[in-house]
Amino acid sequence: MVSVKWLGHAAFEIEIADKRVLIDPFLKENPLSPLKPEDLQHIDIIVITHDHGDHFGDSIEIAKKHNSTVVSVYETANKASSEGVQNCIGMNIGGTVKIDGLSITLTPAFHSMSSNPCGAVLSDGKTSIYHAGDTTVFHDMRVIRQLYKPSIALLPIGGFYTMGPREAALAAALVKPKIVIPMHYNTFDVIKQDPEEFKSELRKIKVKGVKVVVLKPGEVYQV
Repeated sequence: MVSVKWLGHAAFEIEIADKRVLIDPFLKENPLSPLKPEDLQHIDIIVITHDHGDHFGDSIEIAKKHNSTVVSVYETANKASSEGVQNCIGMNIGGTVKIDGLSITLTPAFHSMSSNPCGAVLSDGKTSIYHAGDTTVFHDMRVIRQLYKPSIALLPIGGFYTMGPREAALAAALVKPKIVIPMHYNTFDVIKQDPEEFKSELRKIKVKGVKVVVLKPGEVYQV
């Protein structure tokens, strides 16, 4: 069984391939997060999409406590290593690492930061989950669909710093997952959004076969 728990903002705890994976664990300063670092059970892997504070978040504290492996682009992994994390894997866009039965692939994202931002695809060979990171929509999302066939996509809808509902609807049409879980909204006033607007935008462009699952922080979607 695969489970996806939203921790608010872009933070997720995902259980897949007998691993517990955190993506962008921004917890302490996240007003929507139902958990703080001390509440977490053992974390095997931490995936960081970029080094902005609301994504790099509490990665160092968590990785040190749980002896987690940090996976990110090379420069971000080096930052974690320089702050004392023992197990870091620094890749780049298009790279894949296999950790036991779990494959992690870094995908493009369009955003500002000190090194390349990325998205990530997690796959156990049966279920593939695409976390888009902070990004706008881009046409090559259909390549992500072609290569990795994600059945679940985690897409930002907040606008301002990332794509909003209209752009995210087109992203869903390009990726064509079975399930879309919106993220990166309502954490701060500047990214206030109603996920119902995202659903409405999907209906406008007549995207079929894509179901929107709106999670509250702390809620879990299971496959």
